[in-house]
Amino acid sequence: QVQLVESGGGLVQAGGSLRLSCAASGRTFSSYVMAWFRQAPGKEREFAAAIRWSDGSRYYADSVKGRFTISRDNAKNTVYLQMNSLKPEDTAVYYCAAEATMSDYVLRRIEYYDYWGQGTQVTVSS
Repeated sequence: QVQLVESGGGLVQAGGSLRLSCAASGRTFSSYVMAWFRQAPGKEREFAAAIRWSDGSRYYADSVKGRFTISRDNAKNTVYLQMNSLKPEDTAVYYCAAEATMSDYVLRRIEYYDYWGQGTQVTVSS
């Protein structure tokens, strides 16, 4: 059974940084795509970033490109989201997601992910 546990959320001022972690267990993730989605109050959950565990290929939403960096630590089975230059509009619950063997075409699509963490709150004050 796949388990994803997020941590690292919190309250930060605009312009600040946070690093989110997603500890994954229950499978061998070498063929998986790991992703971060976020959901702001009153809005739908949206794609933020993804990484292929196999080769480290990275994908970003335009809204976070250049400010967020997704990475992985194979030894720890952990995926990170380094968030810099945070803005109030980045305020959301951030969710880690995982799915095996996804094409580039669908990895930004929420409905293709079967495994989700519980989420971690990120609040950016102005």
